[in-house]
Amino acid sequence: MRDHLRAGVAIYNEGRFHAAHDAWEDHWLGLDQGTDDEHLLHGLIQFTAVVYHACEGNDSGAKGLAESAADYLAGLPSPYRGVDLDPLRPFLDGMANDPEGFEPSDAPALTHEGIELSYEELGVGATAVAARVLAEEGGYDVAAVEQASEWAREEIDAGESGAFTGLVFSFVRDPDHRPIIAQRLVEHVQRRENRAADVEGLFD
Repeated sequence: MRDHLRAGVAIYNEGRFHAAHDAWEDHWLGLDQGTDDEHLLHGLIQFTAVVYHACEGNDSGAKGLAESAADYLAGLPSPYRGVDLDPLRPFLDGMANDPEGFEPSDAPALTHEGIELSYEELGVGATAVAARVLAEEGGYDVAAVEQASEWAREEIDAGESGAFTGLVFSFVRDPDHRPIIAQRLVEHVQRRENRAADVEGLFD
């Protein structure tokens, strides 16, 4: 859960309010309803939706979700799972009462273990989650990104800092060059898969 949580926090803090929930949703769907963990992720998903709708000028959507998000987070201590929930509560109450006049700067940042996470603070696991989310949102080759992330994990587990590690981290951390990095990432994945296929062919 930690990698998904951190990835979503960083994506939200980077201003990708709509995409942030994708980092949490897969894990959230596998949780039993009514547990504290389920309430946390459900509340965070709805919180990011509040900010997204408010930025889009959808005051009615933001208002209804703010009430629901506040309910999900109400019974949790702060911090919970490392997330400081205290700044979210007054914000959600305010949005539930009067969402008009919202400015994006009004939305509180999310912190995890006392840090306002950006992509730079994510380890390989959380970076892999963020990479998949950003690939889906940006229309990149998701399968290639997921494969590259798997090989990046293997490189790090082996104590190496190889090509796939660098590409996956750069894909997440360098949005200005993300299209070029995505292309290089796909090419590296294809080359490795082709080499593996060639070796297998020797023994057929």
